[in-house]
Amino acid sequence: MSRKISTLLSRAVVDAALPLLDSRIEASRRPFDQPEILRPHVTSKVWSTTHYGVFVPDLPEPYRYVNTMTLIGAPGAELFDQDHLAAADARNTTTVLSSTAYADQHFYRAYDASTECSFARDGSTLRWGDELAIDIDLPRVTVRGRYPGFGVDLELEVTDQVSYFVKTPVYDHLSLTAPYTGTVDGDRVEGVGTFEYARMRTHQSLLGRPIPGPLKLPIDFFTYQIIDIDPTTQILLTDVRARGSIACRLAHVRRLGAPAEVYEDVRMEVLESREVVDERGRAMTVPVLLRWTVRDGDAEVLTVDGSVDSTLRYGHGRGYVGAYTYIGSYREEPVAGSAYLEWIDTRD
Repeated sequence: MSRKISTLLSRAVVDAALPLLDSRIEASRRPFDQPEILRPHVTSKVWSTTHYGVFVPDLPEPYRYVNTMTLIGAPGAELFDQDHLAAADARNTTTVLSSTAYADQHFYRAYDASTECSFARDGSTLRWGDELAIDIDLPRVTVRGRYPGFGVDLELEVTDQVSYFVKTPVYDHLSLTAPYTGTVDGDRVEGVGTFEYARMRTHQSLLGRPIPGPLKLPIDFFTYQIIDIDPTTQILLTDVRARGSIACRLAHVRRLGAPAEVYEDVRMEVLESREVVDERGRAMTVPVLLRWTVRDGDAEVLTVDGSVDSTLRYGHGRGYVGAYTYIGSYREEPVAGSAYLEWIDTRD
């Protein structure tokens, strides 16, 4: 398939088909009531990929954040596939990325789910080798990470406050607000984080070998950022693109004990950037300075300028995670702090 045809098809799907199928906005304004979907689908021939994630965006120095990012099954997508890490059957490929901003606290590894992992069919217990254990018994989720150089123990009390980035018959991606307590490298932490899940149907489920590059889903830009404005207010910022078309550009505002808010008048600007090169010699443009603006009609909801000032940790698919310091305003009140950043850009 030529790049031109791929571009035309992706735009047709994103611009025409997805808006007719996607119910993410209305679903994000209702309490979450589908815990039964949180399954790993390891041997499914329908769902090719599932994702479990726990993200804590605003830890004290020197950690700043801690993330637990997992993928089960190769997605068959340009941004996330790491074909050189594929298991003998690509559908059994699973990866774990966990890191903080401190020192060399960075773990990234691929596993073969058929031999190195244990996933309960109902998703209640999930094990990646000896390194990561996630137990899910809603509303409680526990995370235990034992990585070279650091450890993570978190207990989350997951609420029914849900944000959907996508909700279609072929792709669900959701985030649940989750107050937490625990330890990072032995230091006590507490605050508000997120528990996240996704499931996706793609053509990768039909093949044991990785989908060839020209046939992968042509999603070529992804960023996801989390800002805890205060101890009860959390903002999720998302920008996903496919060959120039916007697949998702939203701001979710979540306040404990209040209905969630979703805004579509969202703008992200990269004010300064630089180039980084991964371990395989692939270059990527990443932000140094960025700005978000969120509006609700004539009212300004959020404006923040961010300076990416942590080491970027490789392994979010082909991209990176890290932290940035921000300053700005939320509903006309000054705000400042540290935010969590995910960034993947494979555009030419």
